[in-house]
Amino acid sequence: GPEAGFPPSRHLDAFQLIHRANFHVTIHAGEAFGLPSIWEALQWCGAERLGHGVRIVDDIEVGTDGHPTMGRLATYVRDRRVPLEMCPTSNVHTGAVAAIQDHPIDLLRRLRFRVTVNTDNRLMSGVTMSSEFETLTRAFHFGLDEMQWLTLNAMKSSFAPFDQRLRLINGVIKPGYARLMAEAIAETPTLV
Repeated sequence: GPEAGFPPSRHLDAFQLIHRANFHVTIHAGEAFGLPSIWEALQWCGAERLGHGVRIVDDIEVGTDGHPTMGRLATYVRDRRVPLEMCPTSNVHTGAVAAIQDHPIDLLRRLRFRVTVNTDNRLMSGVTMSSEFETLTRAFHFGLDEMQWLTLNAMKSSFAPFDQRLRLINGVIKPGYARLMAEAIAETPTLV
């Protein structure tokens, strides 16, 4: 549903009920409503993850020298390792960003935010996880290292029990990417 005009703080009673029952909370914030919705989701509603969070970039200024300066909210989100569930194609469709090349996911990745790749409206946007990674690879020249980092972020941010997350990271994700990297190296032609 629409984010603008429906801030998370309008649902405080529901969030308090959820917290009392020890449920995990992801809040759709920071796509259309911007920084105020991110702040409310975190400070008033206790969000553990942010669905989208793409407008956190509004609290980051990149100087003419290319050096980024983060504001207080961006610093808080990064330092607290708050997961940002980035949905690049959907963000273009909703107008949160003008084009994939304008998406802040690469900047946020370089600044070491806990960004993850997601599909959002999978059927409406006609995307899959594979197509989102392919889109990011074309737009930002992501390689297997970047894709592994994003995949690890997603698993670290999962609400699955800690031991299960570790088993998946160490038993599936890291070995899977190691195989892909070995295959990529084996397929790389050598100069004679």
